[in-house]
Amino acid sequence: MTDKLVTIAEIEKACDALAGKVVRTPTANSVSLSEMTGLPVFLKLEHRQTTGSFKLRGATNALSQLSVAEKQRGVVAASTGNHGRALAYAAHLEDVHAIICMSRLVPQNKVDEIRRLGAEIRIIGKSQDDAQEEVDRLVRESGLTMVPPFDNASIIAGQGTLGLEIIDDVPDVDTVLVPVSGGGLASGVAAAVKAKRSAAKIVGISMDRGAAMRASLDAGKPVLVEESESLADSLGGGIGIDNHFTFAMVRDLLDDVILLSEDEIAAGMAHAYMQEREIIEGAAAVGIGALLAGKIKAKGPVVAILSGRNVDMEQHRRIVCADINERAEPCPS
Repeated sequence: MTDKLVTIAEIEKACDALAGKVVRTPTANSVSLSEMTGLPVFLKLEHRQTTGSFKLRGATNALSQLSVAEKQRGVVAASTGNHGRALAYAAHLEDVHAIICMSRLVPQNKVDEIRRLGAEIRIIGKSQDDAQEEVDRLVRESGLTMVPPFDNASIIAGQGTLGLEIIDDVPDVDTVLVPVSGGGLASGVAAAVKAKRSAAKIVGISMDRGAAMRASLDAGKPVLVEESESLADSLGGGIGIDNHFTFAMVRDLLDDVILLSEDEIAAGMAHAYMQEREIIEGAAAVGIGALLAGKIKAKGPVVAILSGRNVDMEQHRRIVCADINERAEPCPS
């Protein structure tokens, strides 16, 4: 493993590549969370991005870096859903053939949307690592160009543009709460925010079911983990034993990585709906969930990134209704 870092210059260059192709999402004050914590709390509403998640930033930037020949051969990626959707969308705009490889753990609503965008679907095995093996085979045997979901400089730089927007909107931010899976978003946001405000803290948050980055940090090197079903399904998957970028960047730039239970994730989703009037998926709710659980210690303004909205709506309704039933209120129909 060779440690590499993505620079602020690369992130700023990505801003130019993304201009007019992705939405500059708003950062909104949360009255309820600010009152609860006694601190200014803001929500970065990245779930309002065109494809429903932050992944469009990285996929669009990565695609912009490919040669004409690479695009003509087609692109391929492993995904837990949102990267595949983003790449399918970006590839469709440029008339590039895309194959998305996913495991059987990826929710059907995400698979269906990727197929609707015109990408070819491959369902392989029970883990992100199984899906990646199919990607490697297609690259080797068919000459396709791989666009990784996280461990890639162009991907990380694209995601990092979100961090620059946070600094623009909340220049005195004390703590940024970022969902962590493979680490592409966390690495990019941390690199951008700390380049502009070195005193800011970046706290990564994941689920306590197979959190590969946290397990790897604890081991001091990338390790394999067993994947399990979770409300935060987008945070599943390994980080790659031969990780080149994100392990080192998360290790060096994040101040902490904390884990949430399924109940804490569900509480974050319910709060987002009932108090913030936002529909988000489990992975996007971990920042709110961590605040509600009292797991965040901050001294100034906090920004929680709501990273995606691509949730199965029946699942979402069950979670919201369960929260309402605890308070003996009528459930929305």
